[in-house]
Amino acid sequence: MPLTRDLVLVGGGHAHALVLRMWGMRPLPGVRVTVINPGPTAPYTGMLPGYVAGHYGRDDLEIDLVKLARFAGARLVVGAVDGIDREAGLIHVPGHPDIRYDVASLDVGIHSDMAEVPGFAEHGIPAKPLQRFARTWDEWCADVVAGAAEPDVCVIGAGVAGVELALAMHHRLNALGVKPRISMVDGGVALAGLAPDTRMVLFERLRRVGIVLREETAVREVLADGVRLEGGRSVRSTFTLGAAGARAHPWVETLGLETHDGFVSVGPDLRSLTDAKIFACGDCAHLTFAPRPKAGLYAVRAAPVLMANLRSDLAGTPEKRFRPQKDYLKLISLGAKEAVADRHGITVSGRWLWRWKDHIDRKFMRKFHDLPKMPPAPLPAVRAREVDDVLGDAPLCGGCGAKVPQGRLTAALESLPPPSRADVLTAPGDDAAVLATGNARQVLTTDHIRAFTEDPVLLTRIAAVHALGDVWAMGAAPQAALASLVLPRLREEMQAATLREILATAVEVFRAEGADLVGGHTSVGAEMTVGFTVTGLVGDRAITLAGAAPGDALLLTKPIGSGTLLAGEMQGRARGADVLAALEIMTCPQGKAAKVLGQAHAMTDVTGFGLAGHLLGICDASGVAAEIDLASVPIYVGAEALADAGVRSTLYPDNREVAARMALPTGPRAELLFDPQTAGGLLAAVADDQAEACLAELRGAGFAAARIGTVTEGAPFISVR
Repeated sequence: MPLTRDLVLVGGGHAHALVLRMWGMRPLPGVRVTVINPGPTAPYTGMLPGYVAGHYGRDDLEIDLVKLARFAGARLVVGAVDGIDREAGLIHVPGHPDIRYDVASLDVGIHSDMAEVPGFAEHGIPAKPLQRFARTWDEWCADVVAGAAEPDVCVIGAGVAGVELALAMHHRLNALGVKPRISMVDGGVALAGLAPDTRMVLFERLRRVGIVLREETAVREVLADGVRLEGGRSVRSTFTLGAAGARAHPWVETLGLETHDGFVSVGPDLRSLTDAKIFACGDCAHLTFAPRPKAGLYAVRAAPVLMANLRSDLAGTPEKRFRPQKDYLKLISLGAKEAVADRHGITVSGRWLWRWKDHIDRKFMRKFHDLPKMPPAPLPAVRAREVDDVLGDAPLCGGCGAKVPQGRLTAALESLPPPSRADVLTAPGDDAAVLATGNARQVLTTDHIRAFTEDPVLLTRIAAVHALGDVWAMGAAPQAALASLVLPRLREEMQAATLREILATAVEVFRAEGADLVGGHTSVGAEMTVGFTVTGLVGDRAITLAGAAPGDALLLTKPIGSGTLLAGEMQGRARGADVLAALEIMTCPQGKAAKVLGQAHAMTDVTGFGLAGHLLGICDASGVAAEIDLASVPIYVGAEALADAGVRSTLYPDNREVAARMALPTGPRAELLFDPQTAGGLLAAVADDQAEACLAELRGAGFAAARIGTVTEGAPFISVR
């Protein structure tokens, strides 16, 4: 199915999260979906006070956008949008090529930064965005328990959110064995808009726990150790929280859209009143037809309408009108596992209300923590024998997990005749060919990657680093590259934009390593594949697989486990934060590491055949054995837990065949030795007396390098201890 429309969801708010879930259950063929968010998760605001109080963990209240994007078939771009060129239909994300759209939707929430208050930027913490607040709160609590900070808190803003957070903070600190001193300050009347009885319940709870409330008092300055108020008074504070009202993100006002107090003005179809190609919902939108307070409930209720109207714009299906309710049930937690309910002027409180709120919140989050299993496309009823065996139980992995197994590849290469030209200096089988060109020596290699992500920019960055790995492993300096691209069928404008994204990214990566992208080849196929042919220049000696000597130290520059993480991500079982952390390391070039390892006796890059397979390659070529200290092998965060749960890359069974040439302990960590790596680390055999200096230099350059073992005498064999 060709892709003909670009839908971009800016922000991972509640409405967009629900749209992605609905999209995964009922996608619209022909639409490429992109979601842009500053981080890999989006917090559910309803559970924040419970998290602050210590009732929930971070995973309880965070929506994993990596998992959700995979479920929806969308690409996730991690970054903060700072502008939209509406005329060109491009969204700007710093550090990423501009992203085109046919239809865009904004659900970026609000912030509670107080830039107008002197000192707040330096010493205050806004309650929103929530990620920074949650992280800083945890760190401060640890400091308080350790005696490194006084338990003095000031909450600026005494609306429902501020009071709820102040009570939650008091409960958490008490539970930690600390007697807190908490003050609240509001420039107006506290808890305005609630029923009188509800206000009384909350005021009484503040009084009972000793939280001091100052109403109609302006804040003049935030200091490192306190807050200065009007009239010269001050309160002590080592944690000053801003919870005074909802503020729009400044960049939204630069878009040229009609706004109300900085919030995008939308009609009942949730479209901008200015630009029909831009929708907005959640707290960043102003409902001109039915103004409502900022509350997550309205974003949740808007999601089905937004979904319908996005599909309407993209496919011409019927639109819906958003009819927000006039009032809603407010369930306000009281720090401990108690809550007060407010609706239509009626007030009820008690522990049972907290249990009800907890049930509602957890039920909402289960929508994202337990995504429905969508059945794969059915196979033909009549099919050839062994089709099911070849397909297997899991989807085919991308990256190096899609390589032809090492045994079959080696057997095929052995059938090739030796080079017939005198200037071809090596036979097939090493990381790259070595060619003589006049008095110079050149290495030549090629690599391509089957897509494992919907983001062509991320795929290109990793594919370029992956292809450069063979050049670095030979001790060569990158020289030039040719691109080999297979694009899925795309509308003309989308195809041009995708090519621009890929080529701009490739040029950036290769130029940074001293090489030029000089051309290539493109074609259209069933799925995206990105590859590069790279040349490099070597000095007097190319570093090959041969040359490792007994006593050499084995150094590895990157963790292993990427194949398991990518397989887990495809299956919806990996934590998004772990996946993104691994992808970030995979995009890191290794030119600096190669220079540090320039005197290695033998070197390779660890890719599709896993650490064990590539180390055996060195052993075979060098006529040596090796020992591995399993505890010293760096592992990507999350990979060992997935391996323990049985997650495997599709290439793993073939890679494990080399275990017959190994002495191997049991356990998931050992199984990761057979995990196929994409853009993996350099594995080098270096003289023992140089190992520590090399490690220090590698770590100083930012590599998580480790000494993982030693080259030993004997027939090619690996002993793992």
